[in-house]
Amino acid sequence: MTVVTLYGKPGCHLCDDARAEVARVREERGFELHEVDVSAEPALHRTHGERIPVVAIDGVEVLELGVGADELRRLLDRVRS
Repeated sequence: MTVVTLYGKPGCHLCDDARAEVARVREERGFELHEVDVSAEPALHRTHGERIPVVAIDGVEVLELGVGADELRRLLDRVRS
């Protein structure tokens, strides 16, 4: 099964928006979702802190800062092809 990872942190309105978009797409297409709080790990905060939200599909970062449902669908379709 495809794994989508959403890197973000509490209090981030862009992360909240991304979470909502990912949830919409998840209702249509089955995938496993992992959420990672970058503020909980200093190394992740250094690498992702200025770019969140970041979305990875099967370990490959594909989106950052803005997450749109249409773009996420397109990327998921590419993985499944």
